[in-house]
Amino acid sequence: MTSDAAEESGAHPRFAEALEELGLADLLPRIRRFPDATRTAAEAAAAIGCELSQICKSLIFAADGVPVLVLMDGASLVDLELVRRELGAAKVTRAKVELVRETTGYAIGGVPPFGHRTRTRVLADRSLLDHDMVWAAAGTPYTVFPMDPKTLVAHAGGTLVDVREQHL
Repeated sequence: MTSDAAEESGAHPRFAEALEELGLADLLPRIRRFPDATRTAAEAAAAIGCELSQICKSLIFAADGVPVLVLMDGASLVDLELVRRELGAAKVTRAKVELVRETTGYAIGGVPPFGHRTRTRVLADRSLLDHDMVWAAAGTPYTVFPMDPKTLVAHAGGTLVDVREQHL
């Protein structure tokens, strides 16, 4: 792919390349770029005009120091204890900024669900499947792309789990 095509789509060049490698180049024209940051799920939902839960957050955690990606709907929070149990880890914490960039190749707020610099374990919360279409970051805090959640989870190599905080 030429950098012009990546630039035109608004996607981060690494993410555009990943889409091509995965046979998903047809997604490039569907990437939406916004003048204001869509760094948070709330910002992205407002810019797109969709429900907060239709945003797919890509969050990096450290499970006993090893990076793990959790895909979560934008309206929910990750329950670290459920992630810990799911992974059989002693301790799970939010990854530091450096670990996120080192693991994914992207800055926080722009991490896509796949197309990362390194291969990590991926947990995808089942809540994503409540929608026909979700929106995820396309490698920058200004870009998002739509995809049906089953396809997104499959391309991310995710395992479906229940790791969202439950409010009683």
